[in-house]
Amino acid sequence: MDVADLLTSAGINISVCVVAFSLYSVLRKQPSNACVYFTRRYISEPIRHDDPFGLHRFVPSAGWIMQAWRATDEEILEAGGIDAIVFMRIVVLSIRIFIIAAVICVFLVLPVNYYGKDMEHRNFRFESIDVFTIGNVEEGSKWLWAHCLALYIITCAVCVLLYLEYKSITKMRLAYITGSHPNPSHFTVLVRGIPWSQDHSYSKSVESFFSTYYPDTYVDHQMIYRPSTVHKLKKDAKKMYRILRPVETEYVPGDKPCYLCGGTAHTFKLLQNGEDSIRSQTSIDELHPTQIEKECPAAFVFFKNRYAAVVAAQVLQSSNPMLWVTQLAPEPHDVYWSNLGIPYKQVWVRKIVVLLLALAFVFVFLFPVTLVQGLTQPQVLVLWFPQIKEVLKLKFLNRLVTGYLPSVILILFLYTVPPIMMLLSRIEGNVSRSDRKRSACIKVLYFTIWNVFFVNVLSGSFINQMSIFSQIKELPMMLAKQVPTQATFFTTYVLSSGWASLAFELIQLFALICNILRRFILRSKKEPTNIALTFPHHTEIPRLLLFGLLGFTLSILAPIILPFLLVYFFLAFLVYRNQILHVYVTKYESAGQFWPIVHNATIFSLVLTQVIAVAVLAMKKSPMASGCTIPLIIISLLFNEYCRKRFSQVFKRNPAQVLIEMDRRDEQWGKEEGIYNRLRSEYCQLAYISRDLTISKDFSVAGPNRQSRTDHNSPQGADENSLKQGMLVVSFWWCLHSIQETHIESVLSTFQELTILNYRNSGQSSIAVQKRGGT
Repeated sequence: MDVADLLTSAGINISVCVVAFSLYSVLRKQPSNACVYFTRRYISEPIRHDDPFGLHRFVPSAGWIMQAWRATDEEILEAGGIDAIVFMRIVVLSIRIFIIAAVICVFLVLPVNYYGKDMEHRNFRFESIDVFTIGNVEEGSKWLWAHCLALYIITCAVCVLLYLEYKSITKMRLAYITGSHPNPSHFTVLVRGIPWSQDHSYSKSVESFFSTYYPDTYVDHQMIYRPSTVHKLKKDAKKMYRILRPVETEYVPGDKPCYLCGGTAHTFKLLQNGEDSIRSQTSIDELHPTQIEKECPAAFVFFKNRYAAVVAAQVLQSSNPMLWVTQLAPEPHDVYWSNLGIPYKQVWVRKIVVLLLALAFVFVFLFPVTLVQGLTQPQVLVLWFPQIKEVLKLKFLNRLVTGYLPSVILILFLYTVPPIMMLLSRIEGNVSRSDRKRSACIKVLYFTIWNVFFVNVLSGSFINQMSIFSQIKELPMMLAKQVPTQATFFTTYVLSSGWASLAFELIQLFALICNILRRFILRSKKEPTNIALTFPHHTEIPRLLLFGLLGFTLSILAPIILPFLLVYFFLAFLVYRNQILHVYVTKYESAGQFWPIVHNATIFSLVLTQVIAVAVLAMKKSPMASGCTIPLIIISLLFNEYCRKRFSQVFKRNPAQVLIEMDRRDEQWGKEEGIYNRLRSEYCQLAYISRDLTISKDFSVAGPNRQSRTDHNSPQGADENSLKQGMLVVSFWWCLHSIQETHIESVLSTFQELTILNYRNSGQSSIAVQKRGGT
């Protein structure tokens, strides 16, 4: 491939980006697309469609770019939480690293590569890309020291920037833990592997065990129930809820037990004008025996303080490590309820099965990658498809087929990877949504690094690729030979997978098509539900890290990729900030747990670059330069070990010093009683029925600023809203009643009263609904 082919690919992607960005600036101005491009605001407050029709709505503008550029870290934190800040730090870190690399390599290494041989250079447009790689430098040339010097500068810059970012994000994580509202997960331990006893239920076993061994700090516990019953409730209640979605219900925390899961329930309190609710108390010990049969060998156990919970979560509870397995509970919004019922003894089997399935998928994916590699070589294409020999003689089509089409096909295949890895992470048995997404992120990262980088570099037949494992000692030399030759493919891959993917991320093509079908084809007037999307860390972080790997490995071998890579990171900075501010909703917080993945992947990329550089310089018969590069590998590994000892433990467990200080502060301010009252209700399975139906206003604010908010309606709408709320409660009761008759009659038999009081006062209708014990 020559420079003209590369410019053709760049021109196509630039055109796609310009068209997509212009189209986005027009589409976002249309009121009918508010649910697509302003999802966070759409779910938190009604958006009025009173924008008058005008030509300005159809004229592209760059206003969104300025808004994204001017947004502060505080606004990003409020919109997306700590995880959003960490993600944007990854982008900024990449920009800083590759600005340094581009300045050094473009102005020092690139001229050395271009003039490395005594040869007559052709017109720049028809120069081969190979003349810009290290392969164009004469063997034994003294100019190879320039590559060694550049690698030293890049390594030092990466280590300094990584250290500063790791330190900053660690402080941010600790500030989040200490500065946020009391988090129920800090007082709660998830217990699995509860042994079965014929004499009493799992609940009695948990109470007996923790009352015996933690008598001073054990407060209470809540059992996990089999998902079939709860899911049936959710499914039927969802049907009724969708009909009455505009209803806004105010929940008032109560101290009555929820009879399905044992937790403190929320009592309905609906626009009362004069009469208080009727309350009655029922003991949890009156539960029907059939509910005991539906208990899972897992429970949430609550402690008096954070330090006691951490101690209980980290120590070995039994001489049998498969019994009484404890860990800190995830945040209530982060709990993945359907996986809590998986017996702990199955978890390790599931992990092995998932590993085997992931490896099988990796090997199956070798076939499309081999196909893509064949497309980059015209002689192979002619061998496979002799009929296109004449077509390839046309220069433009030849450039299109060999320069642009292979990377596009590979991208289409790669779009199937994240959903499959997310499914495997679900099967794996993760108990929190953030753990599931983090596990999927790691799988996607490993998959893309292997299939996009290693398999493309070590291109050839399937048998040749499998022979790598029998020649592992020769792998550095094989990489040294092949990486420079693949510079063209990786550059076009950055253009098509990087630039174009950002354009489609901005335009939200799938959501836009669904919105158009719903509004203009199906003519539906109902407001869309379940439109809130969480940020796809498991797809975007691996993409950033893959491009970082390509940038590192090619920085001194083929620096021509660096300008295109920098453009991608600058576009990513604008696009992702815009999406975090307006589109993605934060449902749960991992407090920066993705950063260790980024750090380790960056160190891996750096060490791999240094290993390849040692091999390349040795092949170029420059033993001194090659030997001087070896200390960089040792320095990078020692730096990684220092960071692991210094910072990574904070991301695995919470410091006791911080937790004890928080406990003392709560004790001084008298907050313990309020925290204890919240614990059971926060981890009530049925408490999340309404939260799973749609995303509430609360989720429009992320991080420590998230609080419950109540929207006070105007007096004119009080009558209508009161009537709607009463209809919701009556319909929801009817839904529960129908389930009671057909599915869980014995469980819901404890619901004894439901009184509907309907009276009028000053022309306004009020409904007060009360049931025994709350729901």
